[in-house]
Amino acid sequence: MAWTKTYERAWGTFQQQEYLGFGPMLGHQYSHVWIDFRGIQDKYMRERGFDYFENSRRATYAQRAYAIANPMGWKLYGENVWGWTASDGPAGTEQDFGGKPRAFRHYSARGVGLADVFDDGTIAPTAAAASLPFAPEIVIPAVEEMHNQFGPQIYSTYGFLDAFNPSFTYDVPLKTGNLIPGFGWVASDYIGIDQGPIIAMIENYRDDFVWKVMRKNPYIRRGLQRAGFTGGWLEPVEAGSDTTAAGQP
Repeated sequence: MAWTKTYERAWGTFQQQEYLGFGPMLGHQYSHVWIDFRGIQDKYMRERGFDYFENSRRATYAQRAYAIANPMGWKLYGENVWGWTASDGPAGTEQDFGGKPRAFRHYSARGVGLADVFDDGTIAPTAAAASLPFAPEIVIPAVEEMHNQFGPQIYSTYGFLDAFNPSFTYDVPLKTGNLIPGFGWVASDYIGIDQGPIIAMIENYRDDFVWKVMRKNPYIRRGLQRAGFTGGWLEPVEAGSDTTAAGQP
């Protein structure tokens, strides 16, 4: 398909994971909020030998591995503190960090991958939390640690605030958010396009709720088939079988 022609620039190995990369985690999450990509493949993924769900699992592991490596030396990054996607940020400014000039942004796409990296020390909890179905074994510990360690600063009425940056402690005008003494910058808002995927992906992890509903939709099925997807729950089913869960547990 025409839209896969640009994929090669982002295909390869990053942080010991071979996958089709997209820096901000939203590119590995948002279509999966609605569509169950387990076991179905388009031509591109059939040639790679796995599906887009597995691709997103690998992307999740790559983000975590990047945080452990922490090549830019940002504060607090580690195996359970990670996550980059489009999010709020402190300000558009350049400041010295660790003896090097570093660019910071306010609202921006942040992410890590083979083709694109922008990392200014800002972590978005939704990048980890909304990856729950892909890799619960590393997402649950990340969500628990960020809540347990930094909850008073980054968790409030509606859950996690949009983003935080422990490395940003500069006395400059902020585009949004607040500086918390002894901690760093924290967003002051919740963004629906980030909070919504957290909730939906929790439900998909628990019992495939959104996926089951969308598998019943004939327009979704037809659109995927026209895009070249085959296999799994898209395959024809015998009369009397449960089409809402075909090919799925």
